[in-house]
Amino acid sequence: MKQKRTASICRRLLPAVALIFACGAAWSEDSSELARIKDVATIEGIRDNQLVGYGLVVGLRGTGDSSQTVFPAQTLISALERMGVTVPQTGSNSASNMQVKNMAAVFVVATLPPFARPGYRIDITVSSAGDARSLEGGILLMTPLYGPDGQIYAQAQGGLVLGGYVAAAGGNTRQLNHPTTARVPDGALVERPAPFDLKQLRTVGVVLNDADFHTAEQMAASIDRVLGARRAHAVDSRRVEIAAEPNEDLAALLDRIEGVQIEVYPRARVVVNERTGTVVIGGKVRLQPVSILHGGLSVNVVRQVQVSQPNPLAQGTTQVVQQTAVQAQDKPVNRIDLKEGATVEDLVQELQRIGAGARDVISILQAMKEAGALEADLEVL
Repeated sequence: MKQKRTASICRRLLPAVALIFACGAAWSEDSSELARIKDVATIEGIRDNQLVGYGLVVGLRGTGDSSQTVFPAQTLISALERMGVTVPQTGSNSASNMQVKNMAAVFVVATLPPFARPGYRIDITVSSAGDARSLEGGILLMTPLYGPDGQIYAQAQGGLVLGGYVAAAGGNTRQLNHPTTARVPDGALVERPAPFDLKQLRTVGVVLNDADFHTAEQMAASIDRVLGARRAHAVDSRRVEIAAEPNEDLAALLDRIEGVQIEVYPRARVVVNERTGTVVIGGKVRLQPVSILHGGLSVNVVRQVQVSQPNPLAQGTTQVVQQTAVQAQDKPVNRIDLKEGATVEDLVQELQRIGAGARDVISILQAMKEAGALEADLEVL
């Protein structure tokens, strides 16, 4: 009786843009897969560190910052003074009359990898901080890179590599990608290592990328089997602690831990990008039996202005009359029926059959999630 009532509800046609009816339930065991700990978790404390700096790019071909941007000139004066060059404050050659079209003020960012030692080279990214039109052909002068603690961890310098360009002639401009952002491969030298000493660890923490109590317990049990003793325990759904023995080789211990294989249960995800209309559906996504009714009502209001002229012998005046026309078009309702056992491929094929656009697919997926017919995490970027 309950199934017949549900089926009758699913046959109802109600005017809506995207209308979803969940028609029953389908359930199956979650499929697990084997993965190494190093692929699904990280070692606590062993991480990258962000670096940032401010510097100057010189050697541009008249595409640098304009005179309205004052901080590049101030930076240049400070750099010249450190090199023993004095810039007069008054006169035609004063600092206020400096032209900085061949240079640009930039911010430099880099990532300091764990255990990086002095002399190790890292890549850097350079971005314009002023109104420069292009960094093409520029060279970054020596720029210190600071960490969150205010200490200098690297020095950056080198020629820029751009992934775009800008060209202008006769009032026409042609631009490809972003000519105000560039990279310098191996453009920074590490001067100071990150403040992390592996030898000081008394407890090794393993942090899961996706929090899950079952996976954390399974990981602790698997580590104990490999180590041959009860040394690991799950602190919460994400973190597992392993006690280090006195004078133990921690590098060898971490090598054994990272190589342990555990059963993981990947979370089903649907990622939606509203700005670009991109929808990515994972293979683990499961669908409940569902009926989808998708249609639309288009209403356009058109306003036209007309001039009313009186007859030649009449004593009337010219009047401006506004004519308003309302046009309404009700699109036919498209229907999709997904039966028990339907896959994501079936959903995609049906959506293509009815000619649903990217925005329509996003709306349908959101409505399916609300109706409980989409067994996945819906992530909107």
